[in-house]
Amino acid sequence: MFVRRNANNEIVLVSKERISGIAEEYLDADSYELIDFIQNQQESSPVVEFKKSDKDLIRVLEDVIDLLTIKGIIQFTDLPKAAQQKLLSRQHIRHRIATLNLVSDNPDEETVNLDL
Repeated sequence: MFVRRNANNEIVLVSKERISGIAEEYLDADSYELIDFIQNQQESSPVVEFKKSDKDLIRVLEDVIDLLTIKGIIQFTDLPKAAQQKLLSRQHIRHRIATLNLVSDNPDEETVNLDL
């Protein structure tokens, strides 16, 4: 892979082909610098941010559905069968994770954050 660096010697561009005057420095594909650059690009991409937003929104929607059913505004059975099955499946998975004792009652012990 061919890279371009900025004034701080950080990789700012990667190309499979050498581009004269733009990306001339060659790095092996398994180079730590190259792997780090690609991972950082993927983690900060709008697509990754959008997927995280989807995950957060799904949890909000589950909470809203729970609240509406608890208050009697809607009945769980009013939801389409597919929605009922998905919600029950997620509820079951969340229960199974909680029973693994991954989160300690002791505040001095480390806990595992699963972002459920």
